[in-house]
Formats: sequence, structure tokens, C-alpha cells
Amino acid sequence: MEYPLEHHDVRTNGVRLHVVQCGPADGPLALLLHGFPEYWETWRKQLPALVAAGYRVWAPDQRGYNLSDKPRGIRPYTIPVLAADAIGLLDAAGRRQAHVISHDWGAIVA
Repeated sequence: MEYPLEHHDVRTNGVRLHVVQCGPADGPLALLLHGFPEYWETWRKQLPALVAAGYRVWAPDQRGYNLSDKPRGIRPYTIPVLAADAIGLLDAAGRRQAHVISHDWGAIVA
């Protein structure tokens, strides 16, 4: 992979989300949302192809997973809250749109 993996903590929607970023900073944003019970590394085999295609890739650990915050209760894991996390990541990236790639639980969030 031409671009190294960058591990960042992004605060959005009241939580801290661990986000792996790679690819050219000025490329179109690809937001990758993993399924249950996975985390960002689910996408490790897709990252090189996306970067080679010129995308700036953000692969978060969604709330409750791996290195991201794990709030207590049920409400923090409802679809509207999880979708707001994804929108917050776009805001943090300074983008108005993204190519969202998802599967399983991530597809419901998307």
C-alpha cells in the first residue's frame, strides 16, 4: 500500500471513535462501516485497492467495538444514533459526501 495506515481518535456525537485512515488526503472519501462483531480490520484486504483507485479511506471501529468508546445502555446503539456517528465522521473529515461501503450491521447503519 502506497499510503501508511494512520490510526486516529475522532470525537463525534458524544463519543470517541477509533478510525483508521489511509490514501491521498485530497481523494474522494470512502467510509467503510463494518458488521457485527467485527472492527476496522475487516476491510484490510480492500484498503490497497481503494487507495490505488485514489480514495481517502476512513475505516472506523463503530461505537461499542474494538478501540472506540463503549457507552452503557441500549439507546446509544440505536440506528439513528449510529447513523449520526457516521455523519459526524463526514463532518470531521470536512466532507459533505462519501462513498459508503458497508456490510451486515454496517449496512443497516448506512
